[in-house]
Amino acid sequence: MGVNLTPIIIKHIIRLEDLAGRKIAVDANNFLYQFLALVRTPRGFPLEAPNGSITSHLAGLLYRTTRLLSEYNMRLVFVFDGKPPEYKHREIEKRRQLREKVTREWQEALKAADYAKAFSKAVMTSRLTQPMIQDAKKLLELLGIPYVQAPSEAEAQAAYMAMKGDVWASSSKDYDSLLFGTPRLIRYLTISGREFLPSKMTSRPLKPELITLEEFLSRIGITREQLIDVAILMGTDFNEGIKGIGPKTALRLIRRHGAIESLQYEIRGKVVTYYEEVRRLFLTPKVAKDYTTNYGRLREDELYTFLCDQKGFTRDRVEKAVQRIRVSREKTEQSSLGEWLGEPY
Repeated sequence: MGVNLTPIIIKHIIRLEDLAGRKIAVDANNFLYQFLALVRTPRGFPLEAPNGSITSHLAGLLYRTTRLLSEYNMRLVFVFDGKPPEYKHREIEKRRQLREKVTREWQEALKAADYAKAFSKAVMTSRLTQPMIQDAKKLLELLGIPYVQAPSEAEAQAAYMAMKGDVWASSSKDYDSLLFGTPRLIRYLTISGREFLPSKMTSRPLKPELITLEEFLSRIGITREQLIDVAILMGTDFNEGIKGIGPKTALRLIRRHGAIESLQYEIRGKVVTYYEEVRRLFLTPKVAKDYTTNYGRLREDELYTFLCDQKGFTRDRVEKAVQRIRVSREKTEQSSLGEWLGEPY
């Protein structure tokens, strides 16, 4: 779920057009979960191939990605999660229990023929399995779109790539990327412009957001290390926070005292004993240093075999995506030529 910094965040609303020509590292698991949640039948069932394998994530990945590439001239690099840190097991268990609870509620709503409620519950039952991840990677390979397998957290890997300058920014819905040090974070890399809120059974408008880490830290008057301490006080995916302490209170405490070690005892004594390990997870995470962000060739015949013959996609929908990839490649070649000639493409 990540840490909720919304009340103190400094952000800029941007347009997708503002990202033209930018190479962006996308948190792939975060991206795919969005499609698993929303690409469903009216009764809440995910899309399936003839053999019963789930394809909702592939449909979303294919159509949104090719539109972002062709219509907005972005250059996306997907980053997949690896093995989660030991301290994340508590959060993973909480998510498992929540899925089981809402799955029961979904089934009860179906029995009652309350399909609106059923859909609102179904969107929270999503589980991304290894076979589904492998299908997503295969689709990216056939499209010629690069991906990176992180040894641990995808957000940490994407942040590392951005800090190295191999991508311009990282993209995730969660703010953890800032704790991992990404210089720029893009949230809501979406075309529809809306987010479904299952608890309210409605949707809200969304616009892409750009957060620049240096500006954010400067405006709130702390360092990245102190931002991590703010997050630890609130609670992260790796530790329980202190009850009653939200982002504004945590920020005020760290501004006043500088670090967790300097907090008054009645607060410091409530911080998890392993907070220094949580700090290290954010400051020196496990990342892969051998990766590529280069695009490969479009393997069109294999793409039709995979999506149409094996996964049940209609050929005309796949043809449309293929055309978008071709348009994207043409724009990329023109941009590269313009840069070489010194022309303002």
